[in-house]
Amino acid sequence: MKLLVSALEPSANLHLRYLLKELDGVEICGIFDRSLGEPLYGMEEFSVMGIVDVLAKYFKGKEAVAEMVSLAGGCEKVLLIDAPAFNIPLARAIRQRYPEKEIVYYILPKVWAWKRKRAELVDRYCDRLASIFPFESRFYPRAEYVGNPLLDEIEVERHPDTDAETVAFLPGSRKSEITRLMPVFRETAEALPGRRKLLVIPPFVSSEKRTEWYGDISMFEVLSDTHEAVARSAFAFVCSGTATLETALIGTPFVLVYRARPLDYAIGRFFVKLPHVGLANIIMDFEGLPPVHPERFQEEVNARELIRLYETMDRERFAEASRKLRRILGHGSAKEMARMVVEPEKKRYNK
Repeated sequence: MKLLVSALEPSANLHLRYLLKELDGVEICGIFDRSLGEPLYGMEEFSVMGIVDVLAKYFKGKEAVAEMVSLAGGCEKVLLIDAPAFNIPLARAIRQRYPEKEIVYYILPKVWAWKRKRAELVDRYCDRLASIFPFESRFYPRAEYVGNPLLDEIEVERHPDTDAETVAFLPGSRKSEITRLMPVFRETAEALPGRRKLLVIPPFVSSEKRTEWYGDISMFEVLSDTHEAVARSAFAFVCSGTATLETALIGTPFVLVYRARPLDYAIGRFFVKLPHVGLANIIMDFEGLPPVHPERFQEEVNARELIRLYETMDRERFAEASRKLRRILGHGSAKEMARMVVEPEKKRYNK
């Protein structure tokens, strides 16, 4: 089988890497990381330009769509992963050129958070909708839950350091997140004498950027492996993002923290109409269950409040909520996705 793949982002390529381990006899072409094969475009050609979120509005994006449509003619199926700003226009273009070509969408647009009209477009242009959260069927009636990729990708079990209590600090991966959180993290770390403090710095951050973005990190032990840092820790402070769901699944008690420019924060809260920001808490809310972990934003993110939560958080309740979360998600997604990709095409949905 020849499979056209569109995976523009690092997370999408990580999910693709695990999926490919479950696929035999499948040749891929399209857009993906060069470590996975010989793509039409490498993932970095888009991410370096910084246009992933608005790719379809740019000439390079339109050119890429046209070339991908041409490639689709020689492929049995199409697999789109996340990146709706590019993949929805690509799905539309392929559907117009090849009405009978099967299109599978994996990692559906997060319409439960914002831009709900995207659900109609995905439903119109795609044949199989692979959901990674059980509640997404409320927004995509044809979605098939395949499991969650993090349950494939988290390969560590929690093993807190025994020689000293360890606290992990995860300030995110974007410069704006890091520079706003690091002063608070340093002050918090200073208020925790006798503890080992781990700071997670992504491997792509150069030594020059490390100094500029993080400032004085002499009080921290630096790691690049998020899973290992979290698994070793008794507690963690984690910037909003996928790392919060990873931390919840590993089972380390933590607080979600987020600081942004006031205008950006206000705009985000205006458009995102959800009671929680952390993915673990969102999942539990849709299940009618209490949140897994606390969330703090803007001026609430200060050393005094973080220390208070560190000292008072009910860690047994967190552990039970973490186990419930794993039961809700059930299993990883790679095996189910592989089955969806290789099984004979189902009768086409009547669009």
